[in-house]
Amino acid sequence: MIDAITAASREQNAACGRELMAIGELYARRAPEDDEARICWAVDGHANLVAELSAALNISRGRAAARLRLAIDLRERLPKVGALFAGGAIDYRMVTTLVNRADLVTDPEWLARLDEAFARWAPTWMKLSGPKLYERVDMWVERFDPTGVREPKTPSEDVYVEVGPISPGVVGIWARLAYQDGVAFDTRLDAMASGVCRDDPRSKDQRRADALMAMASGRTRLACRCGAADCPHRGPETPAPRVVINVIAEQATLEGRSNDPGYLPGYGAVPAALLREQAPTADVRLVTLPSPYPEDGYRPSAQLARFVRMRDLTCRFPGCDVAAAHCQIDHTIPYPIGPTHPSNLKLLCVFHHLLKTFWTGPTGWADLQLPDGTVVWRAPIGRMYTTRPAGAEFFAQLARPTGEIRISQHHRPDDIHRGVMMPRRKRPRAQDKAYRVARERRRNTERLTAEELFLAERLARDDEPPPF
Repeated sequence: MIDAITAASREQNAACGRELMAIGELYARRAPEDDEARICWAVDGHANLVAELSAALNISRGRAAARLRLAIDLRERLPKVGALFAGGAIDYRMVTTLVNRADLVTDPEWLARLDEAFARWAPTWMKLSGPKLYERVDMWVERFDPTGVREPKTPSEDVYVEVGPISPGVVGIWARLAYQDGVAFDTRLDAMASGVCRDDPRSKDQRRADALMAMASGRTRLACRCGAADCPHRGPETPAPRVVINVIAEQATLEGRSNDPGYLPGYGAVPAALLREQAPTADVRLVTLPSPYPEDGYRPSAQLARFVRMRDLTCRFPGCDVAAAHCQIDHTIPYPIGPTHPSNLKLLCVFHHLLKTFWTGPTGWADLQLPDGTVVWRAPIGRMYTTRPAGAEFFAQLARPTGEIRISQHHRPDDIHRGVMMPRRKRPRAQDKAYRVARERRRNTERLTAEELFLAERLARDDEPPPF
């Protein structure tokens, strides 16, 4: 069994390595930097290739972009590391570390020597933890190119707050803060949680959670829940601002005739019991299937837009899960040839809306929408991908066909001059990367110079004969 485990692990690494090698080969064949007409487009040839990878692998655009970056670096900068990965000797974590920590090395000779050193030593580093691995890799980078060592992030840069679902009806909050901000936040929560009487029925953890929500609502104190009329901590709270949360649910669930959960876009299922508990204070809006007749004008009515967003829930491009709140409503057949009709409307995030609008023609993207909301995409290489409305997974009635559409004229090919309307970059992608690398190397040079100057001054100051 041990032999089977180690063989499977090596095969897994090798398969991932071969995948990146294939991505690098595809990039080399496409050579997106050679497309001068689109090199400064906001959605350039590189971004179009990312979209193809995202659709083919059914992963997000961010993950596809990360794999493409690794593939390019393994092909063009660290080919020996790439060959080692394709042989299964190192894993994905090792490869990402080597590529990222060597990102600032620009001299071809130093890069080749670094590639050779990485290929020799990386298999022995597999057992190292993250910080120890960074130290070992940086040691070799500094040996060849001291200015190429990645500068550490300052506490103010390496901060974040994330909110995401962890179970039905519950979300988790994760954060990384500078220590002084984190201590102040923790102290403030404790102070608010302690500002109630000893008869409050909540535990300390529950009071801290309620204190967090009070702070998020702009309140400065936590009201006691002891229920005593003479409690000195019972005073009125500052009214919380109204926050609108759109939950999709069936009427039967709200009325207690069904226990099917609701759905909160971006967070997942909401238990039926929790929905019924909140229903008396909620603003309920009934959404019915839209009219089979097209609407006048380009912009859909509020009711039609609400239906499309609830039916789709996310961007309809393959592999994309951008939530409806951050998407635009797209006419599959462009208006005015295509009508403003539910069978011709879908959600696309801003990036994929630009991709679909401008990367068209025989070597571009094309899409076909069916009456039940299914969208069939044709990639530039001719491969077909199908996406179905996510809302139909939770509420089958949202996938009922909304009728065939009729167009009054043939769908004309897109104007070849449409590219002049594409948002543009100030400089090509390669120049952006070169500028970023040069800027970080310049900061490293300034830091190393300052350290050398400080050391020289200290040596000069301490270079006095002993007092004997």
